[in-house]
Amino acid sequence: MAFRGNLSMDVADSPYGYIPHEYVGIIFLVLFGSSTLIHVGQAIHYRMWWLLPTAALCGVIELIGWSGRTWSSISPSFADPYMMQIVCTIIAPTPLVAVLFTLFGRVVKRLGEEYSFVTAKWYTIVFISCDFVALVVQGLGGGMLSSESTSADGNAIIGASVMLSGIVVQTLAICMYSFCAAEYLRRYTKDLPLRRSVDAGLCPKKQTTPALRTMIFGMVFCTTCLFIRSIYRIIELGQEVATNFNGKVITTEVYFNVFDGGMVTLAIIVLNFVHPGRFFTPEPDVSGEDVEMKNPLQSQSGGWA
Repeated sequence: MAFRGNLSMDVADSPYGYIPHEYVGIIFLVLFGSSTLIHVGQAIHYRMWWLLPTAALCGVIELIGWSGRTWSSISPSFADPYMMQIVCTIIAPTPLVAVLFTLFGRVVKRLGEEYSFVTAKWYTIVFISCDFVALVVQGLGGGMLSSESTSADGNAIIGASVMLSGIVVQTLAICMYSFCAAEYLRRYTKDLPLRRSVDAGLCPKKQTTPALRTMIFGMVFCTTCLFIRSIYRIIELGQEVATNFNGKVITTEVYFNVFDGGMVTLAIIVLNFVHPGRFFTPEPDVSGEDVEMKNPLQSQSGGWA
């Protein structure tokens, strides 16, 4: 197979402002494909079905997006693969962010809700709702953007603006989640509860395990990667709107490969290694039996977190 480089005679016809490198697209297709297959297998093995429409779905959408970029390396002037990649690579990480939001709620439930501002259930509801709103807004913007092959009538710019709004909503949700998580862990570490639990005098403070600490470190790493990616996307989409798709950031391939593809790849693969099914081990209940960890939206009496 002959790998294509950036052909100067084709750049003028490319909506990217460059010709995507074919080998880069293939590398990301292999990485996302492998991670997605592993996530599907892990979800089945650990019977954690909620990871299929979240982590695994992220990988599938990334595969579609990077298929578009690889197609563009062969046919750089085609509008369809360009629209396919720009829409899919923007919305793909949203389900992965939902994984982190869900896991945070489970950490709170496991270590004690007395250190948190609200209950674990409400953390899940609020942050997942924000993530869903961000996904819908990004999807609407992507639909507007993909309906136009050019921005001559302004519709593409409007679509990009709507997508930018969705990314901003998602970034704000990540910031709120990060603040709440950091404050929770600070209070837990220093034993500074916001309120006393009803069994505070009967039960000692719940302790972390090495596996749970590893899971938390993995969550911090994934959150950092996705936050960096979100900031990049805000800058990129902001320049798209301001410069009519001719900004320095959007027309530089290495920025996209590192700050979008690279960050999402690191996050989704780290979650393979630091998987909640392996590291978020069940906690014995009062009768000494393990509590199942299958549905993140189970009732508080039956959940595993």
